[in-house]
Amino acid sequence: MNPEPPHTLVDALLAEQRTLTAIEKFSRLHERHQAPLLEAHYRDLIPLTAPRPGEQYAFEVNLDQCSGCKGCVAACHSLNGLDEGEAWREVGALFGEVLVPEARGGNRVVPLQQTVTTACHHCVEPGCLLGCPVLAYDKDPATGIVRHLDDQCIGCSYCVMKCPYEVPKYSAKRGIVRKCDMCHDRLAVGEAPACVQACPNEAIRITVIQSESVRGEYCSGSGVLSSSETTTANGPRFLPDSPDPSLTLPTTRYVSARSGTPLLAADHFKQRIAPAHWPLVWMLVLTQAGIGGLVVANLAGQGSDQAGGLLQTSISFALFLGGLAASAFHLGRPAKAWRVWLGWRTSWLSREAIALNAFAGIAALVVTTHCVLALSRSRTIALPLLIVSGLLALFAQTMVYADTGRRFWRVTSTLPRFLGTAAVMGLSLQLYFTPNAFAAFSLLAAVLGKLAIEASILKHTDSDAVRWTELRRTAVLQSGPLRFVLSARILFALLGGVFLPFALAVDAIAPAWAAVSAALCFGGEVAERYLFFASVAPDRMPGSP
Repeated sequence: MNPEPPHTLVDALLAEQRTLTAIEKFSRLHERHQAPLLEAHYRDLIPLTAPRPGEQYAFEVNLDQCSGCKGCVAACHSLNGLDEGEAWREVGALFGEVLVPEARGGNRVVPLQQTVTTACHHCVEPGCLLGCPVLAYDKDPATGIVRHLDDQCIGCSYCVMKCPYEVPKYSAKRGIVRKCDMCHDRLAVGEAPACVQACPNEAIRITVIQSESVRGEYCSGSGVLSSSETTTANGPRFLPDSPDPSLTLPTTRYVSARSGTPLLAADHFKQRIAPAHWPLVWMLVLTQAGIGGLVVANLAGQGSDQAGGLLQTSISFALFLGGLAASAFHLGRPAKAWRVWLGWRTSWLSREAIALNAFAGIAALVVTTHCVLALSRSRTIALPLLIVSGLLALFAQTMVYADTGRRFWRVTSTLPRFLGTAAVMGLSLQLYFTPNAFAAFSLLAAVLGKLAIEASILKHTDSDAVRWTELRRTAVLQSGPLRFVLSARILFALLGGVFLPFALAVDAIAPAWAAVSAALCFGGEVAERYLFFASVAPDRMPGSP
C-alpha cells in the first residue's frame, strides 16, 4: 500500500528532507560514471542553430524540475566573478494548494510548493534599455540578448527602477550596474550558459522564440493588456504572482504541469521599505521649490515689494541650482554625467535633464536681467517662458517615475504631488519675503489640497483581503512601519501650511513667523518625498520565505 501523502506543508517538507537532494543524486551518478557529463549532452540544452531574423534566444524554466538547490546561482556567481552579495540569478518559491483524489472518493487538499529560478528575461522591449539615459544597454539584433555596456554606465540606477523584475544590480564597488548576459560568449561557441550546465535537474534550457509571438501574447491590439487579460484559463501567461509582462514583454518561458493552480509568492505578504534615494529626495524638493519660487515671485512681481521680489527670485534660483547639484550624488560615476543627454529619444531621465537645464538657462536670464541689471520690463517677456519651461520640467520629472509602471507613481498621483510641492514652496517663500493675506490663504489651500491627494492612498489599506495589490502594500507601509514619517509630514504641513499662514493672515502673530512657516513647509515636503520613494511597493518576482 502506498504511504499516505503528507497533510500539511510541514509534513511535506519533512518528507522531502528524508530523500536525497538533486545535487546528491547527481554526485552519486557521477561517481558511478552514469551521469550525462559529456559536452554533447549539454548541447542538447541549447538550440542547434542560431536565431533567424525575427527570432531570439530565451530561457525556458521547468518549474516542476527546479529543486531550489541554487546550483545555477553558484555557477553564475563563479563564472562571472560577481562580488560578495551580488547575484544575477536568484531562486524564489511559490506556494499553493492542489486537490488530490482519494481512494474512497472525493478530494483532499494537499499543499504545493514550486521553486522558481529567475534571471534577466532579455525582453522584447527592455525597460532597462529604453530608460537608460546614456545608452549603456544593447540588444543584439542577431541573438536578442540584452547586454550592459559597463564603460558607458554612469551608475544612475534608473534601469533598476525601470526593470519590473529588478534584474540590474548596482555594484557600489564599481559605481555601475551589471546584469546577466546569458553567457553570450559561451553560446557563440556552442556551449551552454553556466546556469544551464550547472542545473542537476536540467530545469533550465535555452530556446529560440519568435519575438512577434511574445508581443502578440502579452499585448492587445490597442496596447498593453489589462490585469484580467494577463491570466488565461490555464493560468498566468508569464508566471504566477509576478509583474505584469506587458510592461517589457519578457521572453522567459516558465512551464509546469500545474499551470492552472493558483499560487502566491513565498514573500507575497512581506513588507519591504524601499530605498529612500536621499539625493533624489533633495533634488526633487529643491528644484521644485526653486521652480515654484521663481514663478510665484515673477507672477506677483508687479504688486509686491520690489526688494522682497528680487530676494525671492535670487533665493529660489539658488535652491534650484542646489537641487541640480544634489542629483550628482546619486550617480556612481558623476564625472560622466554629461552623457545623460544621449538617450533623449527613449529615456525620460534624459528628457528631465534637458528640461531642467532649459529652465536653468531661462531662470539665469531672468535673474540677470531682473535682479542684476534691474530691467523690470524683461519680466513681461521672460515670464511666459519661465512658466512653460517650469511646467515642462515638472512634467518630465513626473514621467521619470510614471514610466516605471509602478502604480503608486502613476501620472495622476505623481504630477499633482510635484505641482503641489512647487506651489507650496513658492507660496511659502512669497509669504516670507512679501507677506500678504492672499499669499497666506493660497498657501493654506495648496497645502490642504496636497494633503488630500496624499491621504487618498490610505483608502487601499483594506482593499483586498486575499491578494495584496501594489497600492495596498504602499498603504500598509505608510500606516505601519512608516507611520512616524507620515505623522511628521502631516504635522509639519498643518503647522507650517495651515495654522501659521492663517494666523499671519488675521494678524494674530508677528510677520517673523513666516520664516518658521516656510521651514516647516520645507520639512513637510522632504518627509512627503521620502514616503514617495520608501513606500513604493511594486509587484516583484517570487522571492524566498
